[in-house]
Amino acid sequence: MPHETTFIATIVVGLVLAFLGGLLASKLRLSPLVGYLLAGVAAGPFTPGFVADEGLASQLAEIGVILLMFGVGLHFSIKDLLAVRAIAIPGALGQIVMATALGVGVAHIWGWTFGAGLVFGLALSVASTVVLLRALEERNILDSANGRIAVGWLIVEDLAMVLVLVLLPALAGVLGGTPRGVAGETGGSDLAVTLALTLGKVGAFLALVLVVGTRAIPWLLMQVARTGSRELFTLSVLATALGIAFGSSELFGVSFALGAFFAGVVLSESDFSHQAAADALPLQDAFAVLFFVSVGMLFDPMILFREPFAVLAVVLVIVLGKTLAAFSIVMAFGYPASTALTVSASLAQVGEFSFILAGLGVTLGLLPPEGRDLILAGALLSITLNPLVFAGLDRLSGWLRRRPGVLGRLERRRIDSLSVLPPAHEGPQDHAVIVGYGRVGSVVGKGLKSQNLPIVVIDENRRRVEALRKRGVPAVYGDATTPGVLEAAGTRRARLIVVATPQGYQTPRILDLARRINPTIDTAVRTHSDAEVADLERQGVGLAIVGERELAFGLMDYALRSLGSSGDRARDVVQEVRVAGEGGVYERRHSAPWRGAPELRQHRGEAPPPD
Repeated sequence: MPHETTFIATIVVGLVLAFLGGLLASKLRLSPLVGYLLAGVAAGPFTPGFVADEGLASQLAEIGVILLMFGVGLHFSIKDLLAVRAIAIPGALGQIVMATALGVGVAHIWGWTFGAGLVFGLALSVASTVVLLRALEERNILDSANGRIAVGWLIVEDLAMVLVLVLLPALAGVLGGTPRGVAGETGGSDLAVTLALTLGKVGAFLALVLVVGTRAIPWLLMQVARTGSRELFTLSVLATALGIAFGSSELFGVSFALGAFFAGVVLSESDFSHQAAADALPLQDAFAVLFFVSVGMLFDPMILFREPFAVLAVVLVIVLGKTLAAFSIVMAFGYPASTALTVSASLAQVGEFSFILAGLGVTLGLLPPEGRDLILAGALLSITLNPLVFAGLDRLSGWLRRRPGVLGRLERRRIDSLSVLPPAHEGPQDHAVIVGYGRVGSVVGKGLKSQNLPIVVIDENRRRVEALRKRGVPAVYGDATTPGVLEAAGTRRARLIVVATPQGYQTPRILDLARRINPTIDTAVRTHSDAEVADLERQGVGLAIVGERELAFGLMDYALRSLGSSGDRARDVVQEVRVAGEGGVYERRHSAPWRGAPELRQHRGEAPPPD
C-alpha cells in the first residue's frame, strides 16, 4: 500500500470495521464497545488479513483520548457530585483501594513486581463511563436516586484516575519503571523533588485554567457565537479542547488527558456548555471509536488460550470482587439493598481509563505487555457480561423484597417499623395512595396536600420514607407488588391509588392487588407507551397518562395560542386531538366512584354528586 494512503486506509478500515462490529454487538444486545474492540482485534497484527498502521492508529487514539476526556469534563457536574458526596466519595475511594489490593495480590501470585501489580489493580478498579450510562439509560434509572449515586461514584473514580495519570510518571522510577523527564535513578530526596515539581506544574496549570480560563474561554465563545457562524463555533470548541490539551503538555508537562479534562470542566460551567457538547459530540464519537479500535489492535487474542486461568482471575476480580466490594461499602453506609445492588452492577466492568492506564503502564515499563492483554480480555468479557450481572442482581433484589425479614437483617436495621404506618396514621380514611414519590409522585402529593386531601405514600427508598415521616407525611417503605404493603397503606379504606413509578411493568400487578383489596378504588397511572395504555384500558383503569404525550399537548396548546388562537379554541383543538386517539391519555368515565373534591370531578367531566 502506498505510504500516502496509509493514513486514509487506517481511518476508513477502522471506522468500517467498528461500524460492522458495533452493529453486530447491538443486534446481540451487547454494548457496542465490544464490537469496537473486536474490530481493532480484526485490524491488528495478531489476526490474518488487513493490518492497520499501529503508529498512525496510536496517534488517532491520542486524539480520541483527548476528546473522551474533554467529554468527561464537559459533563462533570460539581453540583451533582456534591448531592451524593456522602456515599460517592468514600465509597468510590474505598472500592478503588479494595479492587487495587485484589489486583496487587493476584499480580504477586503471578510473580509480578509491586509496581506492575499497582498499575494492574488500578486499571481493574475503574468502570467505563460509556457502559455505565448506557446500562442506566436502558433501565430508565439514570435520573433515579440510585442512578445518581452510581454516576457520582463513577465521577469520583474518574477524578482519582486523573490524579493517578498525573502522579504515575513521577513515581515510575521508585516503582521499578522508567520515569519520564527524570534522569538517572530516583532516590528518596529526588523523588520528593520530582513529586513537588510535578504537583507544582499541575498546580500552576490548574490555576491558569480555572482562574483565567473560566473567564477567557466563555468570553471567547460568546464573541464567536455572536458571529452567527455554526461551523466557527464548532471549530472554537474543538480548538479549545485540543489546544488546551496540547499546550498543557508542552508548557507544563501535563498529560493530554488531564488538559482535555479541565478544558471540559471550564466549559461545563459556562452558558455554552450544552451547545459545545452537541457540536463536539460527532467528532468525539468518531475518534473515541478509533480509540477503542486502536486498543483492540494491541490485544493478542491468543492469551485466552495461553492463559485461560489468568483471564478467569481477572474477570472474577472485575465482576465478583468489585461487585462485592461496592455492595459491602454501600450497605455499611446504611443505604438500602436496592441502591447497593444498582451500584454494584454498574461497576462490574472496566473501560476507557483502564485502557489509558494500561497503555501508560506499558510505556513507563511498569506493566508487562501480558498485563495489558489481560486487562483488555477482562474488559471485553466484563462488558459482555454486564447485562447478565444487572439481570442477576435484579432477580436478587426481587427475591429480597419478597423476604422483608432477610432484607432487614441485611440492611442492619429493622424495616418492620417503616413497613407500617406510624400510630398517628393507623386509620387513614378516604385517602389517595401514591405509589412512588419521585419527580412525578411528589408533584401529585404536593398538589393533594395543598388542598388538605389525605395521602399515604408507598416508596422503595427508605431514606425518602424516613424524610416524609419527619415532615408528617404518612409513608410506607416497601414494594407495592409485594402482598402486605398495599394493605399497610390502608388501601382497603382508600378512594384512589396513583401509580407514579417509572417501572411500568409493575403497574398491572399493583392494580390487580389494589382491586382485590378494594374493588371500588379509583385508579390513575403513569405509563410510557400506547401499548401500556391499551393493556390498562382492558383492565378498566380510571386514568392512564403517557408523559411524553402530555408534554406534547402542553406545547401544542402554547403554540396555538402563540399563533393567534383563542384560549378556548386552543383547548378545543387539544381535546379534538385527544378524542381522535392521537393523545397519550386514556380516561374511562365513571370507572369507579370518585368521592374527591368537586373541582377535581369537574375537571374530569363528571357531574357533581347529589347533596
